[in-house]
Amino acid sequence: MALPSLVSEPEVTDRMATTRITVAGGDGIGPEIMDATLRVLDRAGAELQYDHIEIGERLYHLGHTSGIAPESWATIRRNRVLLKAPITTPQGGGYKSLNVTLRKALNLFANVRPTKSYAPFVASPHPGMNLVIVRENEEDLYAGIEHQQTSDVTQVLKLITRSGSERIARYGFEYARAYGRRRVTCMTKDNIMKLTDGLFHRVFNEVAAEYPDIQHDHQIIDIGAARVAAQPEQFDVIVTLNLYGDILSDIAAQIAGSVGLAGSANIGEHAAMFEAVHGSAPDIAGKGVANPSGLLLAAVQMLVHVGQADVASTIKNAWLCTLESGLHTADVFRHGLSQRQVGTEAFTNAVIERLGDRPRQLVPVDYRAGGITITAPVTAPVEKALVGVDVFLDWNDGDRDANVLGRRVEAAVPAPWRLKMMTNRGVKVYPDGFPETFCTDHWRCRFVQTEATPATFDGVLGLLGELSRHGLDVIKTEHLYTMNGTPAYSMGQGE
Repeated sequence: MALPSLVSEPEVTDRMATTRITVAGGDGIGPEIMDATLRVLDRAGAELQYDHIEIGERLYHLGHTSGIAPESWATIRRNRVLLKAPITTPQGGGYKSLNVTLRKALNLFANVRPTKSYAPFVASPHPGMNLVIVRENEEDLYAGIEHQQTSDVTQVLKLITRSGSERIARYGFEYARAYGRRRVTCMTKDNIMKLTDGLFHRVFNEVAAEYPDIQHDHQIIDIGAARVAAQPEQFDVIVTLNLYGDILSDIAAQIAGSVGLAGSANIGEHAAMFEAVHGSAPDIAGKGVANPSGLLLAAVQMLVHVGQADVASTIKNAWLCTLESGLHTADVFRHGLSQRQVGTEAFTNAVIERLGDRPRQLVPVDYRAGGITITAPVTAPVEKALVGVDVFLDWNDGDRDANVLGRRVEAAVPAPWRLKMMTNRGVKVYPDGFPETFCTDHWRCRFVQTEATPATFDGVLGLLGELSRHGLDVIKTEHLYTMNGTPAYSMGQGE
């Protein structure tokens, strides 16, 4: 599977002809910074044709719960390249995140966010910072599968796949190899989430073994994020899961100078989307003060992607010259460092005036379009066996005494099942729990069979029927499997 190039290092290929792209102006400051960006693209000679669509808040209120109309989907799928300004997702109700919907529907699995310091012209405590965050873009908690199960407890499902983990890990290493980067760092929380984050880490290590020319390491996400904030110079390429990558990229962008300077590429096999990292900022919409840089730099990534790397270089170098001139928007303006604070239009005009110039102190860019090729992941079959079931109950009687519930459940369990343990919020409370443990109304009961014969689906149904007949409120089940003989579920105390 060949994937197009996305960011700032050079590779060689022929320039492509005029490209038709889809443009979405978005909400808040979106229309202002999109107009500014398109002005720069046009004046720089980008060979683009635009199909404009409307997405975002107004579409939500018209009844499109994803924030996009069917005809707009058709345009995006036809053009396969989307330049998107920030949008506002209404709070509450059944509204979905349009960003997440676009990424998942179009299989935009790789979110690539380069972050570089532009000191001394943009204030940053880390002048040597130059890292790229490669974020898995479709899975994790962003699947958005949530339920309220009791009056006290809600849940969200964290979904991590082997194929998705392999694809993003391989992309990270291929990116590093293509652009001469020396090290790839994986960040997870697999000391706690041993199955989900553990799978991501294991697959990363498997893929890393195929790239002996590139250093690799792993860091737990909490200390890793702290080090990104305190010592970003030590990182080169970071590969991580969806939520962690979202948080890390904002941290990295802010300490580099401003989230307003950060662009983002969302890359898939069949389509790509380019956007600013920041949100729609409705509080400053219409005031003419927004920084268009994030969207402009995303457009630079887009130009590299579609084979117009020379225009991308021209725009980026003009933008660097503008930073050197000290003409800065409010988010990066600093007294004693900047020359003059300017608004959106004046900043845009300054970039246009410098098209064709090259920076004198900041390192100029010389992009060339190229591609990254990865092998489509194939998940090997495993020997899967059902060995038990976790049954979740809603029980709120009395003072939530685990011993009372435990005895009641044991009285309802039919042979050959037996209750092995009960947990509450992941802590074992029966048998032999501690009275100090706080319990909610959400109980997990682990059942295994007392005989050597394998558990069956019909047997699980029989167990659930008996629990229900004894007045117990079953709200959820999770089957317990072994995969190639290894338990594929979280283990409790004493198991």
